Amino acid sequence: MFDVKKPEMTNKTFRMPMLLVNRLQELAQKKDVSLNALVVQCCEYALENLKESQGEVK
Repeated sequence: MFDVKKPEMTNKTFRMPMLLVNRLQELAQKKDVSLNALVVQCCEYALENLKESQGEVK
């Protein structure tokens, strides 16, 4: 049976360097994804690939 799922989301505000935001916006446009979706993917990738010595957050 098909089960439609909606992930739970929350709003947060982060301060980021303008150059980083510009780079992310450019990449999001090139890849045809929203800036939000790109930032989520970047954060998930970073957390999944932390070195063991840096502590793992999951």
